[in-house]
Amino acid sequence: MNIEELFLEAEADIKKSAHVDALRKYETILYDEPNHAPTHNSLGWIYKTQFDDYKKAEMHFRAAIKSAPNYPHPYFHYAVLLTDMERYDELKTHLGRCLTIPTIDKSWVYYRFAVAEELKMNLDAAINCFEKAILNSLNDDKIKDYQADMERCRKKKDILINHKEWQPKEPNTEE
Repeated sequence: MNIEELFLEAEADIKKSAHVDALRKYETILYDEPNHAPTHNSLGWIYKTQFDDYKKAEMHFRAAIKSAPNYPHPYFHYAVLLTDMERYDELKTHLGRCLTIPTIDKSWVYYRFAVAEELKMNLDAAINCFEKAILNSLNDDKIKDYQADMERCRKKKDILINHKEWQPKEPNTEE
């Protein structure tokens, strides 16, 4: 059996929730081809979602990106991992790199920027990023979703008036 067939079998195992079988197949693939980006990406996904092992997940997502810089999937998963871990500075750098990768949907990149800003309660910045996501999208359904996201941020801005302790601190500009 070749690597592509084994990979597809492992992916089918994932769909059947046979994660242990998939894990074994992925490990077999990496034994034969240690730089197989799709396998690293899938292993990263398993470690993140099934074992909550963020360290191993990150290692595999980074290996996938290094092995195949134009393969888009690990960029997506790595961005979600960084968001989940609230590593926003690293996320910003990662998303900036994503903007330079031709195979990555730029509307998605701006969406991820917006999510990070929203989670940090930088709601004006989030709205600005959602607008950029709309400008980079050719999908009407995504545009509607981004518009709904912007409306959610506007509602949060109204609520935030009553919760000043949640507002981001202004950077110290005194020198």
